Amino acid sequence: MSDQGSYYQRDRSWHPAALTPQYKTSVLRSPRYPLLSLDNTISEMTGPRFGHDKIGPLDNDLIRNFAKTGDPIGQRIVVYGRVLDENARPVPGTLVEFWQANAGGRYRHKKETYLAAIDPNFGGCGRTITDGEGRYWFRTIKPGAYPWPNGVNDWRPAHIHFSLFGHAFAQRLITQMYFEGDPMIWQCPIVSTIADKAAIDQLTAVLDRNATLPMDALAYKFDIVLRGRRSTMFENRMEGN
Repeated sequence: MSDQGSYYQRDRSWHPAALTPQYKTSVLRSPRYPLLSLDNTISEMTGPRFGHDKIGPLDNDLIRNFAKTGDPIGQRIVVYGRVLDENARPVPGTLVEFWQANAGGRYRHKKETYLAAIDPNFGGCGRTITDGEGRYWFRTIKPGAYPWPNGVNDWRPAHIHFSLFGHAFAQRLITQMYFEGDPMIWQCPIVSTIADKAAIDQLTAVLDRNATLPMDALAYKFDIVLRGRRSTMFENRMEGN
């Protein structure tokens, strides 16, 4: 937030264009008229409110929170990082929600059509709240890649979805996290809508061997910036709403 109290405008040159034909669904949902820049209202700079007491003890452990007969199949990982504002200050008390496909690349959703098997011990979703320094972490299974009907042979790289509620509606963010070293990142039509490699790198979690759980789980670090010139990309609505 600036000294005047309102949030910085998003940098349109940093974010991809709304209309990106190689990503087919953007053709129908992208705006047809120039965007308007409006000052932040009081309602945008306050809220949202949610119950911090609703967070359960296993909500940030996707290995255990839906397990029925044992642990889910796949490579065990820990994802951690910090949630920051546009001035690189921590945003404590942020609700961070996450969801993903299982190790075979299949979501546990009634409309899922991919033929990979459902893991009965993996629900694929969880949530947590950042601490006083804006830190979060959760344990999960590394998701698998999966095909999608954008093109003849398009596949999504392994990724985890994030939804964040900061201190205001203007800090709302939905994004995706990719994994360092995955060659499929550079073949993805969604990723290719982002012109700046530095922006793609910001969506890519880095392997951190110093934070691994020995004989248990690899660790990936993923920091998230809610607003400003170098804000984390907004998933599927690149116009920056």
